[in-house]
Amino acid sequence: MKQNDLIFIQSQIGYEFKNLDLLQQAFIRRSYSEENGGENNEVLEFVGDKVLDLFVVKFLIEKHGYLLSEQNEVEFDEFACEKTEAQLTEIKKLLVQKKTLANRIDDLGLADYLLMGKGDILQNVNEENSVKEDLFEAILGAIAIDSNWDMDTLENAVGIMLAPESILADEETEDYVSIIQEWSYIKTNGIPLYHFKECGYQSSWYDGFQGINQNIEITDELMHKTKHHCLLKLSDDLPIFRGFGQSQNEARKNVCKLAYDYLLKNGLWLSIRDEIDNPNKDAAINQLEILSRRGYFSIPTYDFQQTYDKDGNPVWESVCNIEEKTKSFSAKSSSKKDAKKSAAYEMLQYVLND
Repeated sequence: MKQNDLIFIQSQIGYEFKNLDLLQQAFIRRSYSEENGGENNEVLEFVGDKVLDLFVVKFLIEKHGYLLSEQNEVEFDEFACEKTEAQLTEIKKLLVQKKTLANRIDDLGLADYLLMGKGDILQNVNEENSVKEDLFEAILGAIAIDSNWDMDTLENAVGIMLAPESILADEETEDYVSIIQEWSYIKTNGIPLYHFKECGYQSSWYDGFQGINQNIEITDELMHKTKHHCLLKLSDDLPIFRGFGQSQNEARKNVCKLAYDYLLKNGLWLSIRDEIDNPNKDAAINQLEILSRRGYFSIPTYDFQQTYDKDGNPVWESVCNIEEKTKSFSAKSSSKKDAKKSAAYEMLQYVLND
C-alpha cells in the first residue's frame, strides 16, 4: 500500500498508527495472503467485532440509561433505562448490521484500498457488503492492537467510524455530518475528506490559517477541554474548514455545521435540480417520486380518461397533479402508460424550473 494511501486512511478514521503494518494488514483478505504469503485480516475482524459490540452497548447505555440518584433523591441508587432490553437489542442490531457497516466504509471511501487475490478482484468482492463489514471490523481490531487496548482511543474510533448519532438521528435533529456527506456525493461525486489533530488551546489558533475557522469563545472552563481540531475539505475550489471540540466527534460535527452555513450563505447549497441527474420522459414517473420522498412536495397523482378517435382507436389522456402546485399537466397517447409518462415529464420540467 502506498504511503499516501496510508495517510488518507488514517485521516479518515481519526487514528494515527504507531505500527503501519497493522493498518495494512486490516486491508489484506485471505485470498491475497494465500497468493503472496504473510498474514491477513481475519483475526483482526474477530477482535474488531468484540470492540464494536462493547462500545455500541456503552453508547446506548450512556444515551438511554441513568442512575436514579441522577434524577431524584432515592433510597437505593439503582440503574434505570428509558429503553427495554428488547428495544436496546433492536437498536444495537441496526447499528452493527452488515448494511450499516458497509455503508460507513463507503462513506469513508475505504473499500478501494482492499488487497485481494486475483479471484476476488475478478469477482469485484470489494463491492460486497459482507466484505466491507469485515474491513470495518478489521480496522477496529488493528486499532485495538496498536493502541494496546486503550479504551478512550477505541471509543473514539467507534464514534468516528460508525457515527452512531447520525444513524439514529431523529427528524428534529440536524445531522450536519450526514448533510455534508450528501452534499459531497451530489456536488462532487466524492466524499468529504477529514483530518483530525489533537492540540491544546492556543491563542494562535486563528493566526495564519488559510481557511474558514469556527468562531468559538474559549472560557477558562473550556480552555483545557477543547483539544481537538477537525479539518474538512470538500473540493479544490472551496476553502478548508476547521472546527474545534472536546472530542474528535464534536470537532467533526462543528466543522460540518461550519461548512453547511458557508455553503448556504454563498448560494452553494443543493437545489431541487441537483437531485435529478438526467431528467427524461422514460424515468419521469420515478424521478417525481424521488423528489416527493425527499420532501419537496406530496406524492403525484394521476387521472385517466379514455376516448376514441374518428377511426375508433383508443386515446388515453393522463393528467398529473401535485397538491402543492397550482398547475396540472396532461398528455394524450394511444398508450395509457405513454400518456402517464408524458404528463409526468411535463410536471417534472415544471417543478425543476419552478
